[in-house]
Amino acid sequence: MSRCVQTFDWYCILRQLPGSSDVHTGDHVETFSTSREQQQEDHRAKRSHHCPHCEEIFPILSTLKIHLQMHTGENLYFCTDCGKRFKTSSELKVHQRTHTGEKPYSCSDCGKCFITSSKLKVHQRTHTGEKPYFCSDCGRRFSQPSHLKQHERIHTGEKPYSCSDCGANFSQLVHLKSHQGIHKEGIHKGDKPYSCSDCRKSFSQLGHLKRHQGIHKGDKPYSCSDCGKSFSHSSYLKQHERIHRGEKPYSCSDCGKCFMTSSELKVHQRTHTGERPYFCSDCRASFSQSSHLKRHERIHTGEKPYTCSDCGKCFITSYELKVHQRTHTGEKPYSCSDCGRSFSRLSNFKKHERIHEGEKPYSCSDCRVSFSQMGQLKRHQGVHNSSLISSLRPAKISHST
Repeated sequence: MSRCVQTFDWYCILRQLPGSSDVHTGDHVETFSTSREQQQEDHRAKRSHHCPHCEEIFPILSTLKIHLQMHTGENLYFCTDCGKRFKTSSELKVHQRTHTGEKPYSCSDCGKCFITSSKLKVHQRTHTGEKPYFCSDCGRRFSQPSHLKQHERIHTGEKPYSCSDCGANFSQLVHLKSHQGIHKEGIHKGDKPYSCSDCRKSFSQLGHLKRHQGIHKGDKPYSCSDCGKSFSHSSYLKQHERIHRGEKPYSCSDCGKCFMTSSELKVHQRTHTGERPYFCSDCRASFSQSSHLKRHERIHTGEKPYTCSDCGKCFITSYELKVHQRTHTGEKPYSCSDCGRSFSRLSNFKKHERIHEGEKPYSCSDCRVSFSQMGQLKRHQGVHNSSLISSLRPAKISHST
């Protein structure tokens, strides 16, 4: 019968387990021999490690150690770069990639790299179009569970993030952080101590300046996991992601219409108030949006900064250029679901839809006749104008002989 000799340093093993008392063995190491049957039984016993808190059994001591952290709340593994602590070595390893820049998981479709396999999996849905998470209230689908959770708050009205300064509640953490900037010193005073060295534009917060400087550098480090579109700042990405989530957290108190950003709501509210705070210095025309004023000013300056690379024709706005380029490409992205007719311009498509819907939003103030298009109304109003002109003309005097 073969025999084996097993040597154990019981002091070392017991010291590794929480709650164990000192075993005074001195320098003694116990050596013993046993039969094959007894040896196998001892192996089985030594492979069984019991948790003193919940009696769960583990075959390996290191597994028990990891389990014990659930009870003790210990984070044994810490990052030597930033000091952040983690429960497992694998969590630490993933975290360290944020410092080293290592991204070992690459997309076979576009080559983009990621820190973890789970982030790669989420990204790959931009190529496959997979959206496995759906809202039980409205059926809308999402590629990530976090997007679904945020969307569901639209239905539940849940606002778990609260401002410690004024008590205002928000459905998303990013909304709270944006709001908290209002309370920061200097914003109420109107101070803008941070200036851009490229264009001299000033900002109240250093973070806002850094975000702005990304425009000059052309940096776009923040990418949408749903469609791959890139942005110069995380807040722009957050706003964009609302398109995929269908989230519109800002609602108009006058008509209930909802918007994705507070600035969109502010502009919309001017349709109710009639406010037009932007004035043209040349003709005093007023506008509700600064972008509309800027576009109008180009009429006076003659500036047409957007040039067609195919024919060299210039345009006042990038949108006009985009629409024009469709004359070269033949693209007609707007298609009628009723008759299948396609259009290159959204405005023409909307006009066409009114034919099927029977909608006539333009009414004559003289006779209340309604029309589906503004051009039709203007032509009709010419009938009233010509009648008025005829009535104002002096009657012809017939001279009898």
